[in-house]
Amino acid sequence: MSAPLSPVETLKANSRGLRGTLTDSLADPVTGALREGDAQLLKFHGSYQQDDRDVREERRRQKLEPAYSFMIRTRLPGGVATPAQWLALDAIARRYGNQTLRLTTRQAFQVHGIIKRDLKPTIAAINQSLVDTVAACGDVNRNVMTSANPVESRAHAAVYAAAVALSEHLLPHTRAYHEIWLDEQQIVGADESEPVYGPTYLPRKFKIGIAVPPSNDVDVFSQDLGFIAILDAHGDLLGYNLLAGGGMGSTHGDARTYPRLADVLGFIAPDQLVAAAEAVLTTQRDFGNRSDRKLSRLKYTIDKLGLDGFRAEVERRLGTALAPAHGFSFSHNGDRFGWTAGYDGRWHLTLRIESGRVQGAALDGLREIAASHGGDFRLTPNQNLIIANVADDQRSRIDELVAHYHLDGHLHATPLRRFALACVALPTCTLAMAEAERYLPAFLDQAEALLDTHGLRDAPILLRLSGCPNGCSRPYLGEIALVGKGPGRYNLHLGADFQGRRLNRLYRENLAEAEILAALDPLLARYAAERTDAEGFGDFLLRAGLLPAPAIIPTELVS
Repeated sequence: MSAPLSPVETLKANSRGLRGTLTDSLADPVTGALREGDAQLLKFHGSYQQDDRDVREERRRQKLEPAYSFMIRTRLPGGVATPAQWLALDAIARRYGNQTLRLTTRQAFQVHGIIKRDLKPTIAAINQSLVDTVAACGDVNRNVMTSANPVESRAHAAVYAAAVALSEHLLPHTRAYHEIWLDEQQIVGADESEPVYGPTYLPRKFKIGIAVPPSNDVDVFSQDLGFIAILDAHGDLLGYNLLAGGGMGSTHGDARTYPRLADVLGFIAPDQLVAAAEAVLTTQRDFGNRSDRKLSRLKYTIDKLGLDGFRAEVERRLGTALAPAHGFSFSHNGDRFGWTAGYDGRWHLTLRIESGRVQGAALDGLREIAASHGGDFRLTPNQNLIIANVADDQRSRIDELVAHYHLDGHLHATPLRRFALACVALPTCTLAMAEAERYLPAFLDQAEALLDTHGLRDAPILLRLSGCPNGCSRPYLGEIALVGKGPGRYNLHLGADFQGRRLNRLYRENLAEAEILAALDPLLARYAAERTDAEGFGDFLLRAGLLPAPAIIPTELVS
């Protein structure tokens, strides 16, 4: 007997094409929140309902409802935005949001702090800039990621075009988004069937990334569906290695859940990319767990079916066998800061944006740059920003503005600080158990002092900080990772590599800051004394036998 559907599955089935009662919820003046079901459906439209947890208890004592607000996320394949779009989003953040823009680890913008009455005009204003928010969240394909600089070579440009095409192909067909937020009239009798998603969409969110070696900046093995571009000796695109089954989320104390790296399934030609993506996605649609959302990601579907069984099903839907995978090599999964030249003679400047939060002087400076910039902006998968397509004679002006507005932190930051990632966490994320973004600067200060003690200030160590185990900052791919367990307490994970090919391992549980630093101190001391040339911290810990045995990932799950 099959297990009963989760409440979310029933909600989607009865949502009238993701409409629910959103229009009524938005019009309700009594509360700053949406109805419970509508708050779930809102994710498909690109927004999350949140509340300020810093004031939650005080408001409860005053018999007030929580301080509700909304986060809006854009759909921006490959993270490419024009200067006009940057200026529009800047104005939206200042008018409707909390005066900040946030660059996400999926190459999208987030605007935070929007109150309910401003939700519709904010989404409408975003659409007027020719950016949208549809399917930025929810049980559908999310923002399609690709290597951050699509003009580095002709192959990068081709991969970016493929990411845009894939993103457009996998959009939901329902017109609910356009009716609710853009005041389009409902067309009676219109065909809103979902040929890819079906009437209840996917069992859970679905993430796609395309990497171009030697850079693995998209952390392609963390994606539900990944593509590794394979280039010939001349740098032209031959096709893609197809990957499936990555995912960072887990739940504390639930051994059924775990982070997982994607498996390589085989090789496809460039013109097979969309069809292969659809074959993987529809296999997940039809075989994924719709009873327990903790076990509903593609990684659990693959482990339930077995890799060979999953590959066979994908090949059946694709209509052909996958060719053997090609060889590939990654050198790093971070960003390259400073100026780099593209194949067409134009220049690209990568700036470090701590935790992706653009605010204060940085927001002002980038607005001034956007006002005269003749190229575009590229959001990186590591929460940083590329001022891209700069003509040679404009570089000095960009440098002046970058220095004036103190956007040149990449010139002075340690490697640890340059490569660090943190999720939003408190006060707005409903899942957060501990601080992340707000805690990162203080922890970096302490960690850098520890590195100084051992002469390791210039060591490129990959640090990731997450407020909970769900993995938005891809913590399980950090050489050092803190995963929130409770207020001021974290699980310490160690031992990933710098190429995104190996998960780290749980080293110590439920530590406060002093305990974390004390645990790292002897390990860093040994690393300083015993490492080989160019050996990464995670690689050293593994070679020296200083890590616990890896966790055993179940190969069979109860459906």
